[in-house]
Amino acid sequence: MSQQLINQYLAEIDRLRKFSGLSNEQVIRRAFGRLLESWASSEKLVFLEEYPVETTMKTTVRPDGTVLHDIRVPHGYWEAKDTKDDLDEEIRKKFARGYPQDNIIFENSEIAVLIQNRQEVTRASMTDTAGLLRLVSLFFRYERPEIAEFRKAVEKFKADLPTVLEALRQRIDTAYRENAAFRAAAARFLETCKETINPTLGEADVREMLIQHILTEEIFAHVFNDSDFHKKNNIAHELYALEEEFFTGAVKRDTLKGLEPYYAAIRANAAQITGHQEKQTFLKLIYENFYKVYDKKKADRLGVVYTPNEIVKFMIEGADWLCEKHFGRNLVDEHVEILDPATGTGTFICELLEYFRGDPRKLAHKYKNELHANEVAILPYYVANLNIEATYAAISGQFAEYPNLCFVDTLDNVEGLGIRAGHQHDMFAGFSDENIERVKRQNKRKISVIIGNPPYNANQQNENDNNKNRKYERIDELIKSSYIRLSTAQKTKVYDMYARFFRWASDRMHDDGVLCFVTNRSFIDSRTFDGFRKAVAEEFHEIYVVDLGGDVRANPKLSGTKHNVFGIQTGVAISFMVKRRRERGCKIFYARRPEFDTAEDKLALWVRRNSRRSRSKGSSQTRRGIGSILPKTNGMN
Repeated sequence: MSQQLINQYLAEIDRLRKFSGLSNEQVIRRAFGRLLESWASSEKLVFLEEYPVETTMKTTVRPDGTVLHDIRVPHGYWEAKDTKDDLDEEIRKKFARGYPQDNIIFENSEIAVLIQNRQEVTRASMTDTAGLLRLVSLFFRYERPEIAEFRKAVEKFKADLPTVLEALRQRIDTAYRENAAFRAAAARFLETCKETINPTLGEADVREMLIQHILTEEIFAHVFNDSDFHKKNNIAHELYALEEEFFTGAVKRDTLKGLEPYYAAIRANAAQITGHQEKQTFLKLIYENFYKVYDKKKADRLGVVYTPNEIVKFMIEGADWLCEKHFGRNLVDEHVEILDPATGTGTFICELLEYFRGDPRKLAHKYKNELHANEVAILPYYVANLNIEATYAAISGQFAEYPNLCFVDTLDNVEGLGIRAGHQHDMFAGFSDENIERVKRQNKRKISVIIGNPPYNANQQNENDNNKNRKYERIDELIKSSYIRLSTAQKTKVYDMYARFFRWASDRMHDDGVLCFVTNRSFIDSRTFDGFRKAVAEEFHEIYVVDLGGDVRANPKLSGTKHNVFGIQTGVAISFMVKRRRERGCKIFYARRPEFDTAEDKLALWVRRNSRRSRSKGSSQTRRGIGSILPKTNGMN
């Protein structure tokens, strides 16, 4: 593969020189960039052009290309110069400006020079196939000390975490037995959790919240350099108070010392990341990897996998286009209330803030009043809170608390549906009065747009694996009276999590609006979802479905890691559903990506479009561009 990439590069250079008659940097440098980008992709690395890099001199430089690890720590850099330039003199000038010297390629389309750890390792003619192959191979084989230590620390974390968890659980058991103050506080905490989150919570859930809070405190303190987060956040504050009843000082240090290499590796790598979006990605990957080690079953049940930004941007721009098309308003406009009901790490809200950044006044109003999010698991709740507040601060230049993130189980929060029963309606007191007020405030709002990536595991693979989705009485009643009532299937499984979120969201939008989810694709053609298809066709005026395929169970020739945009076994689809109460009939539009397109192919569709059109957020040009690639062919029954 590497030899093939070198050959493709040399062939492209030859074509460019012959057709353009030029050899300057602007004409042919992109060919070497494409070589590095393709090679990086094969190594599961990320290539970015002109990525800002903070130097040791506290200035910012932008090499022509930067290769990043999946945790967004830089792997190496590339700088292109003109053929007429004295390459060695240009290298000296760049280093004088503070350019990194750990792993960087300089080239002028005639000669390439590789510098590693401040020393020249090799140089080669750009037409010397063997020499160039060796140079690029050495560039990609380089491993930063921080990355090497991080990989070791992750393996140690996997090995040591069970021991640390056991010690933590013993400490909590002891506190329940011997610490009356802790026992009373934990009992109050549990009772109010039942009222504010869901009624099925038990003592074990409180223990797990407390454990996750303790284990992740060190992580959050360093990624965004906000050591006070756990004390300032309204939910974290209550868990912190509970923790301080039994877990402080030497007890805390002794219990967690087995994980110190992991924490130290995170601190070292976080220090290498200066860009805000890269910090977000780093934190999300740490969160995802933490959960998969901490509790694989919970990771599956909660759908612990973050949505690629390419998909998030497409969904936001598509929802914006549909809002303007049908209602004459845009997402950024006042009185367009937006809700992400399963926010996870806050990706959708963060991208919405980025999308609104062109209008600071409307952005501030939207952030404070009309942008809502829910999360039910404590760890992603923390991540989302940090990500959203840090994103707003990076855009606006000032910190402001995000007042609309609710720690609540959306599917249990039925008050906003007009249902006058259930534990959510009569909430009083609580482990966080502020959180209760947030939920009540959200329930009084008329939601116009619901967007996100709800959890959508169909069922556990084995009936004995004790990972079933629990029942949601009110939502399941609504499913029974709609999706199941209209179904002709003898046996139906439409109590899946994503079907429940569709049902909840459909009822939560009392007035006209847009529903946009990325979910399991089984609703498109599964026999058991025939009632679902009939119901949404009755309830919505227009439905657009972008079928991304990737269903490995239906087609074993596919690979989840290669063909699925989430790297999972379950097929994926994006749905846009427009509700207009005064309009009769439903138009359904469907488009499907080719069966054997790779995940990279599918995501690149939106990357290429984004690079071709104006990035003016919320502009009519952007919305027309999105409208042009929404499905146009009827074909869903």
